[in-house]
Amino acid sequence: MSKFKITLIIGITILLTVFIYLLYRFNIIPHAKYSNEYFNIETYISTKDQDNDGTDDATDILENAKNYIATKPKYKSKYYETGYPNDSYGVCTDVVAFALLNAGYDLKELVNIDILEHPFDYDIETIDKNIDFRRVRNLKVYFKNNAISLTTDIKKIEEWQGGDIVIFKSHIGIVSDNRNKDGIPFVIHHANIWQLHYEEDILPYRNDIIGHYRVS
Repeated sequence: MSKFKITLIIGITILLTVFIYLLYRFNIIPHAKYSNEYFNIETYISTKDQDNDGTDDATDILENAKNYIATKPKYKSKYYETGYPNDSYGVCTDVVAFALLNAGYDLKELVNIDILEHPFDYDIETIDKNIDFRRVRNLKVYFKNNAISLTTDIKKIEEWQGGDIVIFKSHIGIVSDNRNKDGIPFVIHHANIWQLHYEEDILPYRNDIIGHYRVS
């Protein structure tokens, strides 16, 4: 075999390897999922049931997040007079808002109350409760003020549980009960119009985690 053919084969192999890696890296190729039981991690069960539906808050929030993404919302930033989107569109904050709403936590009202009580924390020029709860920068403040703050170290896998909230510099999502091969949980989120899967293995690839919270 000539040097040219050998070089060509090596080049093609490298390109294919890089291509497959990128497909995996960006979750186009789905990652294998593992449960808490696989890692002998005890599943967190909240002692609170805010909406008195017989399901604890942590489980309720997680199930609601999964129910919301099952509707396959299309990514678009829009203003709604209703506050909560009432069509097939949404953004990252809506995953959290609907997950909490159906567990008994109305972020539209709760964030507005917190803004009025702590205006200097939020530094908002014009308060509008129909949109304020759908902004990541406001949710950063709200959860810092009102939720249980947890580790941002993803290697402490037992401290990450389904139904938790993870906040990045400009993004937010719900922690899944599914984990990758290292025990690091997937995130239920809605990031952009090109996203194929709403539950993804993204935590190991992010260096901008700024908050990890639990409602109760």
